[in-house]
Amino acid sequence: MCTAAYGLMKLAQALGANALADKDPLRPDLRERLLDRDPLFVAGHWILFAASIIGVLIALATVRPWGRRLPRRLLLATCRILGIAMILRSIGPVGFGFLGDTLVLTGLNPPPAEHADLVRHLARWDLMLWSPFFLTWGTLWTATAWYFRQRSPHEAGTT
Repeated sequence: MCTAAYGLMKLAQALGANALADKDPLRPDLRERLLDRDPLFVAGHWILFAASIIGVLIALATVRPWGRRLPRRLLLATCRILGIAMILRSIGPVGFGFLGDTLVLTGLNPPPAEHADLVRHLARWDLMLWSPFFLTWGTLWTATAWYFRQRSPHEAGTT
């Protein structure tokens, strides 16, 4: 569900909708390029939309009969990698995420003075929306990997 929601948001952004683009935790110069619809950012939206379609298919492959035709280890590894990557993004050991946002908002990692208000605004949005979303999404990918691993190869894809 998270993969489809994220993909639909990226599709809307690729087609020109704002759809939370102004809440994207980016450096101010990159944020400006995003909001000005820089061709590289528009292409990035299309790439992320395509990746989300692939993600939905991967998730479905873990529970649908046609998924048995795909390499089991590849599906398992993909689910694990996606889960870990998204959980790490939500924690934010580098930049945004629960840790990075908290450091910015408490003043332990003060932003540049000329962009302080914007950076704190984006940190609040990231703390309230994006970090919990990525934590949930990563947890679901990790749970999918765990569930898929518990099922025998003959059970996989029989629901």
